[in-house]
Amino acid sequence: MANSVVPPHERLDELERLLRQSAGELRDTKKELEDFNYSVSHDLRAPLRHITGFVQIILEDYGNTLESQCRQYFEGIQQSACKMALQLDELLRLSRLGRQELHWQTVALDQLVHAVVQDLAPAAGERNVKWKIAPLPRVECDAALMKQIFFNLLANALKFTRPRVEAVIEVGTLPENGGGTIFVRDNGVGFDMKYSDKLFGIFQRLHAKQEFEGVGSGLAATQRILRRHGGRIWVEAAVDKGATFFFTLDGTRATGE
Repeated sequence: MANSVVPPHERLDELERLLRQSAGELRDTKKELEDFNYSVSHDLRAPLRHITGFVQIILEDYGNTLESQCRQYFEGIQQSACKMALQLDELLRLSRLGRQELHWQTVALDQLVHAVVQDLAPAAGERNVKWKIAPLPRVECDAALMKQIFFNLLANALKFTRPRVEAVIEVGTLPENGGGTIFVRDNGVGFDMKYSDKLFGIFQRLHAKQEFEGVGSGLAATQRILRRHGGRIWVEAAVDKGATFFFTLDGTRATGE
């Protein structure tokens, strides 16, 4: 008996059904993960407050009677609890990024970058920082989240150029793809590219906390924001030769110069 042949339109219908099913499962999984992150980070905050509060009471009321090593143990508990509280705050922030509605509007990226540079002026202090901001396009995006992207990238550049006598931080576009690829470049300490796969992970750090502060969440948030805009981010770097972050937005939302 000859094998029955499924008509092309039926195969297409089945493929579309499977694609819709897979997309729905992915959305459900994403929502479950976001709900889990929110619940865990939210519910753990109260116990942490109790830990830090009780340790503070012990140190204030009995600190003078504690042996020095015992006091160090309590101080270590308090520092670890405070660090975990910061990490939970970042998990909550990342969870909210996946939930909040995007407010699309036409934004002049030049103005956004210059506003961020002004916001970072106190952090720059008296340092010799040379900002090189090239003309940037106008795009449709969520203005607040786009400002957060530039703040994260420029704050990182400012932080990791701290050892330089003159810090040089550039923002511009690549000519290919109609200038739709934006970059942030610095002449800072850089890093070994073999560790670049860790860079956008939550709480991942490539430098010792004794050298540079931070909890390692800014780039993870940046990547999430860009994905919500239909874009992506990548990096090129070398040890002691600085780093360049490149990112794109959904080309259909570009509005030109």
